[in-house]
Amino acid sequence: MADLRPVIIGVGEASERIDAPDYKALSPVALAALAAQAALDDADAPEALAPHVDVIAAIRQFEVSGPGAKPPFGAADNFPRAVARRIGADPARAILEPVGGQGPQHLVNEFAQAIARGEMGMALLVGSEAISTVRHLASKGETRDWAETVGGQLEDRGFGVEGLNSQALSRHGARTPISVYALFENARRAKLKLGRQAYALEMGRLFSPFTRVAAGNPHAMSREIYKPDELATVTAPNRLTSDPFPRRMVARDQANQGAAVLLTSADRARELGVPEHRLVYLHGGADVKERAPIERQDLSSSPASILAAKRALDVAGISVDDVDLFDLYSCFPIAVFNVRDGLGIDAQDLRPLTVTGGLPFFGGAGNNYSMHAIASMVRALRHHPGDVGLVGANGGFLSKYSVGVYSTRPSHWTGFESGGLQAQVDAWPAPPLAAAAAGEGTVETYTIDYAGPAPHAVAVGRLGNGERFVAMSDEADIVDAMIAAEPLGAKVTLAVDETGRSHIKAFTPAA
Repeated sequence: MADLRPVIIGVGEASERIDAPDYKALSPVALAALAAQAALDDADAPEALAPHVDVIAAIRQFEVSGPGAKPPFGAADNFPRAVARRIGADPARAILEPVGGQGPQHLVNEFAQAIARGEMGMALLVGSEAISTVRHLASKGETRDWAETVGGQLEDRGFGVEGLNSQALSRHGARTPISVYALFENARRAKLKLGRQAYALEMGRLFSPFTRVAAGNPHAMSREIYKPDELATVTAPNRLTSDPFPRRMVARDQANQGAAVLLTSADRARELGVPEHRLVYLHGGADVKERAPIERQDLSSSPASILAAKRALDVAGISVDDVDLFDLYSCFPIAVFNVRDGLGIDAQDLRPLTVTGGLPFFGGAGNNYSMHAIASMVRALRHHPGDVGLVGANGGFLSKYSVGVYSTRPSHWTGFESGGLQAQVDAWPAPPLAAAAAGEGTVETYTIDYAGPAPHAVAVGRLGNGERFVAMSDEADIVDAMIAAEPLGAKVTLAVDETGRSHIKAFTPAA
């Protein structure tokens, strides 16, 4: 019988720093093509593999991740085929994946199953970002022409942003990832009953080991090592962004990075002469979409992500104790805490939770970060044959989660599907939401956004009748009071304006 077990045979990365002597200001296509060629070469096959690629799938850059987006320097009309023609590939099928950091792992899961069913021969996954270069050139008044007409078949899967956030949050000022994740983070602080400084150190202790991993990664955008208190302490270079996040605690979007992954079947790999020691098997996976943030009973966690991780482990036939290496998506601390706590991994556990250095330090390469995580994981597992690695990839507002379990040890492939898991999540009840909240309420979580000309407060809580409310305040005395005292558990008085938005009119800290 044919051995159709899916295997990763090649991974590649490319990066450049604007302060490097060999800096070339490469476009996203150029970075992606370098990574793709590196992945083809990494397979160590005796013949060129590009002609054997029958599917190429690309991750969207941030600057083309929404309707009507206009990249400042232009872009290829068919990004995956622009990459393909640079490496000598002419695949029958080209795909552009929806928005979300789960995309790279989701594609691995999808294509692995297609390969195992004999529906696909070889797939190349690729993505890149040149955000740092765009900002650098723009700051100097320079331009580039990155527009490219390629044409050809393209399966554009759309943006996939529907239902990620809610009008209730966005119209009160919680519309960006940093502000919504801050609500999650402070909800976890409330659950743990920790003060602001104690929780800041909790986040610092989580991310300090990440900085040490990034320091040893040649593709990392930051290689400075920080102690927990250096991450936790607010200073001029480590300014508060949205409470509770200092700048060093959030994903670093100024990155120039590309990554690629090459997948095929075990039989096809052997036919093409790929050495056995290059093969890394997918042992299990899962993909799930969480409820919109305001529809979650508990804002301190995303149980759907935890279910996905547990299902992937079940498919692989192992427990979390059998995993040697993790890369848990780390755009903000809560994304790591959520899965770490949900899987029962002790805070003192010495197993690394990142193999790249994480998004705040390695770099938050847009939707493509987890392609780098998979590449780093593959290299680490080859270096330690038989070890097991788990990659958890997150998209949206803890909204979409994809998980893969990997090892050089051959898998007992049974396939997997996540339909039942998704049905379970979709059936969870949502708390009642007050359409226009007025009267007295208690704060469940909050954030204070420092991005504008003056701090802006957003609070989520419960009214006396149990309905959830979302409210805001731009009034200096209210915001200053929330900065000076503890907002968690505070009593607030709400009033509705002519636009239907709820405003905090009085604030009384909890006793």
